[in-house]
Amino acid sequence: MIRAHRLLAAALLCVFAGFHCQVSAFADERTPVEAIKVSTRPVTQFRIGRDEKNFGPLEFVGGLEMTAPARIFGSMSAMRFLTPGSDFIGVADTGFWFFGSVVHDAEKRPSGIGNFRMQQMVDRNGNPVDIKWEVDAEGLGVKDGVATVGFERDHRVSQFKIAPDGMGPSFADLDFLVPARELRQNRGFETVAWSSPTSPLQGALVVVSEKSLDKAGNIFAAVLSGPRKGVFTVSREGDFDITDGAFLPGGDLLLLERGFSIGSGVRMRLRRIAGDSIAKGALVTGSVLLEADMSYQIDNMEALDVWTRDDGATVVSLMSDDNQSILQRNLYLEFVLHDD
Repeated sequence: MIRAHRLLAAALLCVFAGFHCQVSAFADERTPVEAIKVSTRPVTQFRIGRDEKNFGPLEFVGGLEMTAPARIFGSMSAMRFLTPGSDFIGVADTGFWFFGSVVHDAEKRPSGIGNFRMQQMVDRNGNPVDIKWEVDAEGLGVKDGVATVGFERDHRVSQFKIAPDGMGPSFADLDFLVPARELRQNRGFETVAWSSPTSPLQGALVVVSEKSLDKAGNIFAAVLSGPRKGVFTVSREGDFDITDGAFLPGGDLLLLERGFSIGSGVRMRLRRIAGDSIAKGALVTGSVLLEADMSYQIDNMEALDVWTRDDGATVVSLMSDDNQSILQRNLYLEFVLHDD
C-alpha cells in the first residue's frame, strides 16, 4: 500500500509540474518500441556532380538519404552492425535506441532501410529519461550481446543487454580511467570500440573522447583492459574533432572526424591509427585516408562501423546526425577500403 501511494504521489507530481514522465512499478519495465517507416533517396555520387568512385584507398559504393515523419527520428550518433552490413543497433544523442536493417541490391549497393524502430532509454528504475544531459549517448560498442555506450555531459560508459524488442536499463558502469575532471562537458566519449582479440590490444575496449584535451592539446583516450590498459592520447591535427571509431580487421583503429567553420561549412575526415601504437602513455597519430567538404555528399558525420562483405571486401559505413534540423540530413554511406 505504501508503494502504491508513493507511485501515485510521483505521478501527481509529474502532472502538476508539467513534465512528460512515466512512473514504473518494476525496475525492468521497458519503454514502447516505435516502428518508423524510413523513406530513402539513393546517393549515387560521393563528389557532387562527378561520377568518380575512387578516393584514395576508398571506393564509394553508394548511399542513402533518409527521411521519416516521426518526431523522434534523427540525431543518430553511433551505430554498429549486429549482422555484417544488414541488421544494426544505434544510439541517438536525444536518449533513444534505434534498430533497423540496410537493404542492398544485386550490385551490393545500399538500396533501402527496413524494419526501423526507436525506443527511449530508461534509467536504473525503468523510467524513461527526458533530460538530455543525462542520456546524451555518443559512442557505441557491441560484443557478445552487450551494448557499451559512451555518454557525455553526465560522463559514463555504461553497458546494456541487447534486446531489439525492448531495451532495459544498464546493468554496469565501467571505469573509463580518464580523470573525470579532464572530460569537457560536451566533448566526452564519442568512440567506444572493441579491438581484435588477435591484435596487441588482445580484444580490449578502447574509448576516445571528442575533444577533451590535455595540456599539450592532445585528445584523451584510454584502453580499458588487457596488457596495454591505461590512458593514452590522440594527436589533434587541424580543427577536426573525433566523432566515432572502429577497428579494422588487421587491428588498426579507423577514426571518423568532423570539422566546421562558418567559411567552409562542415567537413569530415577518416584517419587510420596503427593498432600496435596504442598503449598506456602513448601519443598516437595516423595517416589521413579521406577528407571531404561540402562539395561532397556529407553532413554532420557522426557514426562509423567496419564490416566484412560476403565477397571478402572490407566495408566502411558512415551515418550522419541531422541534429533534428531542417537544414541537415540523415545520410548513410558505404565505401570499400582497399589495402593494396
